[in-house]
Amino acid sequence: MEMSFHKGSVCDFSRWLQFYAFDVIGEMTYSKRHGFVEENRDIDGIVQYLGKLFDYVAPIGQIPVLDLLFLKNPIYLWASQYGLIDSTFPVAKFAKQRMAERYSADNGKSSSVLPEVEPKGATSQPDLLSKFIQAKESRPEFMTDTLVTTMAVSMAFAGSETTAISLSSVFYFLLKNPECLDALYRELDEKDAQGFFSAPKTGVVTWSESQELAYLDACIKEAFRLHPAPGLPIERVVPKQGTEIAGVFVKGGTIVGCNAWVLHRRPEIFGEDVEAFRPERWLVGGGAAGQGIRGVDETVDVGAEEKRIKDMGATLLHFGMGARTCIGKNISLLEIYKLVPSVLRMFEENVNGKEEPSA
Repeated sequence: MEMSFHKGSVCDFSRWLQFYAFDVIGEMTYSKRHGFVEENRDIDGIVQYLGKLFDYVAPIGQIPVLDLLFLKNPIYLWASQYGLIDSTFPVAKFAKQRMAERYSADNGKSSSVLPEVEPKGATSQPDLLSKFIQAKESRPEFMTDTLVTTMAVSMAFAGSETTAISLSSVFYFLLKNPECLDALYRELDEKDAQGFFSAPKTGVVTWSESQELAYLDACIKEAFRLHPAPGLPIERVVPKQGTEIAGVFVKGGTIVGCNAWVLHRRPEIFGEDVEAFRPERWLVGGGAAGQGIRGVDETVDVGAEEKRIKDMGATLLHFGMGARTCIGKNISLLEIYKLVPSVLRMFEENVNGKEEPSA
């Protein structure tokens, strides 16, 4: 893939990151990318539609009764059912196309959403859609055709937007804090000089390699802390017997929630300088405010520092917590921890006039 930019032109990097996130989740869900990156455009208006959808669900999610007047209005649903208006999500159309490619036509014998026949051919590596279908076959009383479709579509929504937000925040804070970016480059260069990376020419960093980059890990966690993807409270319903929260009894059925943006700025957990982007707080010896880049205190109690860092990690709420933790958490982390160092290494190779990595 070749990309050309004219001098003085602007690269909307966050848009490219969103394209990347969409294509990755498309590959993992349907074994086929949407084509955002290759074509450098919003395929079928999916990104634009998703932006409008979130603009809708943000306020309506806080006042759900209003949803009955809009998207769940009986007249609107009736018109959609009889084809008078097209309310199909662009992602749903893409999902149905992928299903049609994988399955033979059922000649109209079934009224179900998905064809009830075997796949034409198995993919080289099982994707999420195949896993959903396997779940339907093993537990048909639970995993219905409609639920399979819903899962396949929701993966594109939940698995792309939040990852793109997190990726954008990592690069934003690195660019806003050049001393941190320089420190991260030093870590990458030191590892490169040691022959640590398995792909020195292309610049690609594997997942296992990224887990050995302590400062990269600190930068990503600090971006998660300062700019968690969910901006509204993650709500839960109190069990009918009620429960005690922070010393206060809350009756059953009450909707409670905690805002990650507030929780991530608790000074008693993260330090007094909670508004500052300081990755060192995630390193042993870097707990005190004012520590410079890699200027950690090596005389501190290592055990106490490890507990402090563990407590900070246990407080991060950007993926939720407990039994309701985001099921796509590991996929998102895989994308972020591989892309950030890979992009930085490739960019450095190009701007220094070295051999250009293959796309």
